[in-house]
Amino acid sequence: MKNSKFVVRGGNELNGEITIQASKNATLPIMSAALLADGSIKLKNCPNISDVANMVKILKSLNVKVKKIKNNYIINPQNASNSQIDCELAKSMRSSIFLLGSTLSKFKTTTISMPGGCKIGARPIDISVNSLKKLGVKVVPQGDCLFFDATKAKAKKIKLRLPSVSATENLIQFACKLKGKTVIKNCAREPEVVDLCNFLNLMGAKIFGAGTSKITIIGVDKLVGVEYQPIGDRIVAGTIMIAVAICGGEVVLKNGVPYQNKKLIKILSSMGCKINIKNDIITISRQNKLSSAKLISTGCYPSFPTDLQSQMLVLSLFVEGKTRIVETVFENRFLIVGELKKLGARIKTLNNREVEIEGMQFLKGGEVLAQDLRGGASLVLAGLMGKAATIVSNIACIDRGYDSLEKMLSRLGADIKRQ
Repeated sequence: MKNSKFVVRGGNELNGEITIQASKNATLPIMSAALLADGSIKLKNCPNISDVANMVKILKSLNVKVKKIKNNYIINPQNASNSQIDCELAKSMRSSIFLLGSTLSKFKTTTISMPGGCKIGARPIDISVNSLKKLGVKVVPQGDCLFFDATKAKAKKIKLRLPSVSATENLIQFACKLKGKTVIKNCAREPEVVDLCNFLNLMGAKIFGAGTSKITIIGVDKLVGVEYQPIGDRIVAGTIMIAVAICGGEVVLKNGVPYQNKKLIKILSSMGCKINIKNDIITISRQNKLSSAKLISTGCYPSFPTDLQSQMLVLSLFVEGKTRIVETVFENRFLIVGELKKLGARIKTLNNREVEIEGMQFLKGGEVLAQDLRGGASLVLAGLMGKAATIVSNIACIDRGYDSLEKMLSRLGADIKRQ
């Protein structure tokens, strides 16, 4: 599947109903936190994506027993005995960094290499490392790896330099069994952080303040095995909603987590989409030409998510007027621009953080290269409005976060095939 391509032919409306997969960004740290349990964990309806498969490989390399039954995972960490995360596996996936907090809590020492993932810009792990140092963790460089020793760690109050998701989730996992009270200020507020805390609290942890900028953790001695289902994926839901805005039609999204996508829903509504919400179900329709959103700027939650920026850039190609997009999170998030220009897109790069998009009717189709997860999915969306076939290669990076994107879109009427 590594050299597979998507062949997309445009012109079709999207109509029908779809159930949104469980969140990649919630499932991965929860799988990591399962390492802390004193019994078996059952995670239900996990997404069938390559990042989850890689996380399973890493857990197994730590001698954790993992069994898959359909889309459910049974994780038994009771005989885990290896505290060194395999370097090659870690390099295959950015989310391997989430294991830093859990392995350090489980074994008191751990060794990790620099994690891999999409090349969308600098994503240093220094916030995680420096925060652990403040708790008394000793960090020693060993070649391309870092060795951590938590035998003398102590709970205390710390403040993050930036509201980093990975640092917040690592500290939460590490502090769950650390004696005393740990307070994290300026922490990440993302829904996936809240979901991790809900999972750990169900296991018996004492975590307070999830979803705010201050989280308090009181260490406990034991975390029990539980069953848990991660929340729906707000980025996948957003991608499908934006696809409908591009193509027209009407789609019902079950497990659409509307409360997590308030910014997107507000923007799409202002552009002319009709959106109805009932509990966890989103119905979106688009009949007429949309107007420009004028300005979209990304930021930490609850601001507009950087993971939906590329998709909105593509949508902005098919609206009335010009749109300016400002990327404040990652400096290389506009890798997609060069690929879209191959299809005839009119995009002006103002600087590495800002672009201006001129609305048009269609793209001409052609061959493009997916260079990162969200940008790759966005090239597929661009193909949905191509006059000729659009061939998207290197789709392994798309499979990291989307559970069969081609099947989702085909089910709604799109002409897309994997080759």
